[in-house]
Amino acid sequence: MREITLSQAVNEAIAEEMRRDGSVFLMGEDVAEAGTPFKVLSGLVEEFGTDRVIDTPISEPGFMGLAVGAAMTGARPIVDLMFGDFIFLIMDQLCNQAAKTHYMSGGKLTVPLVLRTNMGATRRSAAQHSQSLQALVAHIPGLKVAMPSSAYEAKGLMKTAIRDNNPVVIFEDKLMYQDKAPVPEEEYLIPFGQAHIKREGRDITLIGTSSMVQVAEKAAEMLAAEGISAEVIDPRTIVPLDEATLIESVKKTSRAIVIDEGHQSYGVTAEIASRLNEKAFYHLDAPVLRMGAMDVPVPFSPALEDLTVPTPEQVAANARRLVAGELIHAA
Repeated sequence: MREITLSQAVNEAIAEEMRRDGSVFLMGEDVAEAGTPFKVLSGLVEEFGTDRVIDTPISEPGFMGLAVGAAMTGARPIVDLMFGDFIFLIMDQLCNQAAKTHYMSGGKLTVPLVLRTNMGATRRSAAQHSQSLQALVAHIPGLKVAMPSSAYEAKGLMKTAIRDNNPVVIFEDKLMYQDKAPVPEEEYLIPFGQAHIKREGRDITLIGTSSMVQVAEKAAEMLAAEGISAEVIDPRTIVPLDEATLIESVKKTSRAIVIDEGHQSYGVTAEIASRLNEKAFYHLDAPVLRMGAMDVPVPFSPALEDLTVPTPEQVAANARRLVAGELIHAA
């Protein structure tokens, strides 16, 4: 099987769906003739033209509103939001309009819209371009939220999102665009709400999202050298969440750590940990531990920024303590 980058996988998924369905179009800042953010969308305007790959003004609320209207009237827009931090600018269009239209119309209207954006610190982009805001939109009923952890997931989840009749938000980690992974040449889709067990284990479950899957895998390798068997699971989508796979794993291992790059407080880790505590309580030998980003604005200083997000070493250290029966209090 060939290996391609996450960037190429996203590009392929969009191109394939635009060839398959003439109602699919792409819009956003610098997606066409003005260049392409992170070089992910290179070549699309040359194939599909400026009628379907549309450069927008720097007005996120404006073009998001256009996309919602287009989706309500039969199109399948893909909105490119250059940085996930800009989600604050489009919250009304996304959360009050796109997320609620199907419900408020009694099922008569749908909003088949994909918002693709990014997340992640340690790129030296400072506090307003480094946030991981997936918990904000996951909190809103009516939205689906996907978080690919590799090129394989990025392509399969994107194709599924484009065909979904509901609004979907996809968060891609900025640092992973050049990461390569095996991706089939033949068509495939990844169903939403289907977690992937990346590594089987018996002593502790490590649940990671997006780039934190790689952090969990590296931690599992460290632990394996010490005789500790860690199971690593990638939920792939946090809405819908594959509770069954996560709960069955925790019932087997009796311990779990949930790792996400969003801020620790009131985040994705808290929600997943709560569900495990509620539904696998009598199988747990220790409280489920959460590991997220520090509750501070992301620093511009490289030395400080690197301290704000979980590392494989930190995950492995906490796993050792849980397996040893030590209590750990979340920060």
